[in-house]
Amino acid sequence: MNGEHASARLIDGYARGDTSLLVDEVWALEAHLEGCRVCRDRLSAAVTTRAPAVVALTEAVWSDLSPQLASVVPVPPRRRRARLRAWTTPAMTPWLAMVLAVTLLALLLDLAGPGSGQVSLVLLLAPVLPVGGVAASWSRGLDPAYELTASTPRAGLQLVLRRTASVLAVVIPALLAGGWTTGLSAAQWLLPCLAFTSLTLALGAVIGVTRAAVALVAVWVAVVVAPTLATSRTAVALQADGLPVWGLLLALGVVVVIARRGAYTGPGDRR
Repeated sequence: MNGEHASARLIDGYARGDTSLLVDEVWALEAHLEGCRVCRDRLSAAVTTRAPAVVALTEAVWSDLSPQLASVVPVPPRRRRARLRAWTTPAMTPWLAMVLAVTLLALLLDLAGPGSGQVSLVLLLAPVLPVGGVAASWSRGLDPAYELTASTPRAGLQLVLRRTASVLAVVIPALLAGGWTTGLSAAQWLLPCLAFTSLTLALGAVIGVTRAAVALVAVWVAVVVAPTLATSRTAVALQADGLPVWGLLLALGVVVVIARRGAYTGPGDRR
């Protein structure tokens, strides 16, 4: 891209179907064409000049379809649903429902526990609660519309972050209510929660979001949950002394996600 518009090389190569163009260049151009009428006009002119066979085929198809389209009653655009799909996916619904159910169960067990000496289950589960929803929001195996979504020009880090934000928008209020009810400091569960989410995305850029989520949950259960339940003592990682470490992990995850943002562009890279 040169300045605000695509270069002549990209436009001409795209019009000819040049296979030497990089995948990132093609995706960037397609995303740019959605919002730039000037470049769409330039592409149309380039196709007319450099690909007359494509123009002839398009005109032939259009001449056949035009009478049929004229008799079809147009359906009003569903903009609200389109915006919603940019932030969520149906595959997320059962996972988010499960997260809310687990949070409620942990809260009830905390309230029914023996008192201040009890290990808070809300605090213990907070870091990993959003991980399942994040994996479900960007997973080949869990989302039946994954291939369709991943093949659009808009797919990429922006869409990943939108869906992650929608998960956090459900999880954080539930944890906030649970933490307030049990007297937990927001920083105690919020920093680990955000750190685990960023680490899931960061590791997901390398091995896939689903695998990253499974690996991090397994590590958390083995290193923190099991010893905490066995000793009935809150792990150091969940105490106030561990907050700077969680802040560092959150920053590290964000940096890796930004540095590896191109890994979320190709449909074959997300698993």
